[in-house]
Amino acid sequence: MKLMDSVKKEKIHLDQKKINIYLCGPTVYDDAHLGHARSSVCFDLLRRVLIAQGCEVNFVRNYTDIDDKILKKVSESGKSIEELTGFYIQSYEEDMKRLNVLDPNLKPRATHFIEEMIDLISRLEEKGFVYALEDGLYFDTSKDKDYLSLSKRGLDENISRLSNNIKKKNESDFVLWKFDENFYESKFGKGRPGWHTECVAMIDSIFKDTLDIHAGGIDLLFPHHENESAQCRCGCERSLAKIWLHNGFVKINDEKMSKSLNNSFFLKDALKNFMGEVLRFYLLNSHYRVHFNYSLEDLYAAKKRLDKFYRLKKRLDIGDILDFDILKNIEIKSEISKQVLEILSDDLNISKALACLDDFINNANLQLDKENKNKILKQNIKDSLGELAKIFGFGFMDTKKYFQWGVSEDKKAFIENEISKRNEAKKEKDFKKADEIREALANEGILLQDTPNGTIWEYENA
Repeated sequence: MKLMDSVKKEKIHLDQKKINIYLCGPTVYDDAHLGHARSSVCFDLLRRVLIAQGCEVNFVRNYTDIDDKILKKVSESGKSIEELTGFYIQSYEEDMKRLNVLDPNLKPRATHFIEEMIDLISRLEEKGFVYALEDGLYFDTSKDKDYLSLSKRGLDENISRLSNNIKKKNESDFVLWKFDENFYESKFGKGRPGWHTECVAMIDSIFKDTLDIHAGGIDLLFPHHENESAQCRCGCERSLAKIWLHNGFVKINDEKMSKSLNNSFFLKDALKNFMGEVLRFYLLNSHYRVHFNYSLEDLYAAKKRLDKFYRLKKRLDIGDILDFDILKNIEIKSEISKQVLEILSDDLNISKALACLDDFINNANLQLDKENKNKILKQNIKDSLGELAKIFGFGFMDTKKYFQWGVSEDKKAFIENEISKRNEAKKEKDFKKADEIREALANEGILLQDTPNGTIWEYENA
């Protein structure tokens, strides 16, 4: 596996069989948005590829459950912190499940690592990197000679993204511990941790010095990951991670996704109109490092492309495909799966991998046209599709459910009743009425297919 390191700006070979990955998770004060989905899906693909290659992957994704934004939402809602964050954690995990994102091996919450954060701040204080102001303890960036070595950008272009306190020694200094009588006891005084300290303490506690990959959105590179790196370097005297990976921004109709622009598109809104697999497929279509532009036109096009996978499944009468059991490795046997894995091993080259998948589907259909009764051929294609589904993370659904998605139970009953009426009309040789029923359903997006086993239907916009 070769991965483009965000710091070194070069591809790093990752050859070991045991791999630790930490993904910066959400701050749980609201529903997940497309940025969360993009990051989770991209790095879920990485995890799947490593598992398929026989690696033992320890994948950790955290929750920030103590933060200024959370406290603001708590005061507005009247709920406790535990109620609020618990609700949004559950909501987030439901969304991730619909996107076929594998559940992490560990999902640490910041509030479960307060002692570890206090310990880290104490170490930094002992080494002379901490000073106190009225509102909290701050990290003195001027004492870290390698500060900005991660983002490699000038301080002036980044300074506006740092919280400002005119009493700070340096504009780039950041808070480690906020004094607050409503929270945790510490030797510094009652308070709560600063955001940048949370992940460092969790990583240090969970992985010690064995974190291979630290992943997250490119918006986290500065100041979050820069400040994480500084604390680990100065407090633990080591690098935080061997490889840093960052996925690109999500844009909506060519504008950067931002709540200030009122275009922060919630994932649940997209999932009302598109099934999770379609959204996952769409979010995977572009390379993880590329900025992703969300548009409905492109999403519909992605749906049509994924349809081809399901058409082949339907042709072979394949039902549900089971996903990875993440406690066990899977043996990849098919040539197409090995080819796709080799392509994805080069920094997750998804465009080439999906093009390879398209070719396989087209060729499989051509082969089936020529050898429709070849049982060995059919079984090989079935096995290949099962492996490819696990690698990419889509294609698991029953084909009937896939092509009828988005239709209510009442509507389904109505459609079946109309099909019965049409069948009756055909028996009575009233072909005009039969055609009228077919046309009326087609106008509602319901397409009928007459087969040797009876009439089946699909919803063309599902």
